[in-house]
Amino acid sequence: MEPLLVFGNPPPPELTQALDMGSWAWKPVSNYEQALTAEPEEGWAGAIIAADTDLPAALSFCRNLRQGDNPLKPVLFLAAATQLTSLDWRDDLFDDFVLTPLRPEELQARLQHLFWRTGRGTRPELIEYGPLTLNTETYQAALDGRPLDLTYMEYELLKFLTSRPGKVFTRETLLSQVWGYDYFGGARTVDVHVRRLRAKLSEEHANLIQTVRSVGYRFGQSRWGL
Repeated sequence: MEPLLVFGNPPPPELTQALDMGSWAWKPVSNYEQALTAEPEEGWAGAIIAADTDLPAALSFCRNLRQGDNPLKPVLFLAAATQLTSLDWRDDLFDDFVLTPLRPEELQARLQHLFWRTGRGTRPELIEYGPLTLNTETYQAALDGRPLDLTYMEYELLKFLTSRPGKVFTRETLLSQVWGYDYFGGARTVDVHVRRLRAKLSEEHANLIQTVRSVGYRFGQSRWGL
């Protein structure tokens, strides 16, 4: 998939974080001339226009993208709520919009929808459960859009559990499936990593990993909601 064109250089930090978390390839530009010079051989996959700091420049950039016989699509517009009354809502300028402050989960959903509508690109491989998102391509995890600082094994354990919500695993099974059969550590290793994961998930979400007495651990709710 070709990179997304991002207008605004440097782009807002929350935008770059959300794009990286979703494994979207992207490249920032400051003006239309840069967009033409940096355009990949196969063309841009689409564009994200950060307009919350300079609305006139962003609208002018959109008009340039839409000119000619082959206008760029899809175009996603980022605008501040205070700019709503100033926007030109003609669909020849952009295909959808997102309000700032940006919510990463909304950005992902709108990008996915736009690419589905235009038949271009595919969604990165994500595991999602409530507020938790794991990107299996970049080994990143986020909670409510906030990146989690996980070690490799913490990520592997969380990925294994989130891939099988509601299923109970013994400590021995987790050791063999996550750490591997060649690992010589004891079941205490699992308890330590679960404790660290719960701390990083914060008190509000620590109960996503539940202890099943005399058995082991379960992520999320079972089919019966128990």
